[in-house]
Amino acid sequence: MNNETMPNFLKNRAFLTPDRVAVYFNKRTITFKELYESSYQTAGKLQALGLKKDKYIGVLLKNHLDTIVILFALQLLGIKAVILNNRLTSKELVWQLHDSKAASLILENDYHEIKQEVEVPVITKDELFVASPYIPEIQDEINLGDICTVMYTSGTTGNPKGVIQTYGNHWWSAVGSALNLGYTESDRWLCSVPLFHISGFSILMKSVIYGMPVILHDTFDAIKIIEDITTKRVTIMSVVGTMLFRMVETLKDARLPNHFRCALLGGGPAPLPLLEACKAKEIPVFQSYGMTETASQFVTLSPEYSITKLGSAGKPLFPSQLMIILEDGQIASPKQAGEIIVKGPNVTMGYLYRPEVIKEKFNEGWFHTGDIGYLDEEGFLYVLDRRSDLIISGGENIYPAEIESVLLAHPDVADAGVTAFDDEIWGQVPAAFIVRKEGASVTKEELKQFCLENLAKYKVPKTFHFTEKLPRNAAKKLLRRKLCELV
Repeated sequence: MNNETMPNFLKNRAFLTPDRVAVYFNKRTITFKELYESSYQTAGKLQALGLKKDKYIGVLLKNHLDTIVILFALQLLGIKAVILNNRLTSKELVWQLHDSKAASLILENDYHEIKQEVEVPVITKDELFVASPYIPEIQDEINLGDICTVMYTSGTTGNPKGVIQTYGNHWWSAVGSALNLGYTESDRWLCSVPLFHISGFSILMKSVIYGMPVILHDTFDAIKIIEDITTKRVTIMSVVGTMLFRMVETLKDARLPNHFRCALLGGGPAPLPLLEACKAKEIPVFQSYGMTETASQFVTLSPEYSITKLGSAGKPLFPSQLMIILEDGQIASPKQAGEIIVKGPNVTMGYLYRPEVIKEKFNEGWFHTGDIGYLDEEGFLYVLDRRSDLIISGGENIYPAEIESVLLAHPDVADAGVTAFDDEIWGQVPAAFIVRKEGASVTKEELKQFCLENLAKYKVPKTFHFTEKLPRNAAKKLLRRKLCELV
């Protein structure tokens, strides 16, 4: 099915519903017809500057309306976008451009440092938009098996890998999400997550596939977001735990309007205290599980189970399959923890120029995620942790997320991270890194006692370290491997 052709997504959407709003950004509003026309003109300018179909082109841009126009212009031309994380160092970006064999780089105007470092031709936004356009040779059809985008993983071990995402991956991700969350003509999706991250980019793809407006924010600002949810009648928003926590705090005694129907929560297991706080405020939180390799969400908790299955990521989207396997390759029993493996049309075909990793990660179409979780008797997924984050202490498996959830339940803790420290006796022991709430003075001894009341003794952190901020990536995921650097 991934070799079938379809009309070009944006061109078809502009034909079907030209006058619907496509994007709200700051005080600007643009319809699908206007978005297509802007992307068409930009495609002509890209061709005039020498960019050609099937080439890999680096894109290093901010959350902005211009970025949406450029990304769709590349799709019109059949160019493969290597979407780069604008929070990386110049050294990391140069490595990814070299690794992807990018022919050139489209760059934000004020990213001067990287411009001096890269070896490929650079096109700034200013240079692009003042170029004299050709009449572009656009792709009226797309093949679902063709590569649309490449995004590099965060590289928890070794160098990052370029994840290949086809048009079919994005299509089936959008279809699977609609079959789970439903879709109505009044839906509007707020995007404050980065467009260079799959959670942000997938919202753009859903927008043209559904014909749905996107309310784009350049950064996360809880006050502005709550205001837009009300004034622009936002119904859905993609969030991670830290965003949701700040929204709950900002709301204080207020509630979100009734038209808001879904906070789609990703970015790792959510602490139960946060979910319970949202439940008390009647914020409809749908936990999800997904990754760059699955073109965003793969598992989502359906609305009717949001209370009875609190803490679960849900069941796989309709086109998707999931299993838990043990180290010996056997399928795990209910509530038995093992590696999460997935299969479906929204799963990547592999990694750019990495046949050895494809061989390692894929088995008969099943992708080995490296994540640890279990299924309950009804098939609901509970994600425990990344395998790379697993702490093995005296032969016992300890999941940092479980300890973090307990710590975050303490009224004086604003943020918490747990990682392993080497230990001569136990092999590894957990260590906790704590951000206190403003004005709080909780001590290490108090936190240790709190953990002893809520966790098995072997799970209680052996050391507690207080810090002002925890290391997180652009998607606000906790970088546990960097916690040790705080000591």
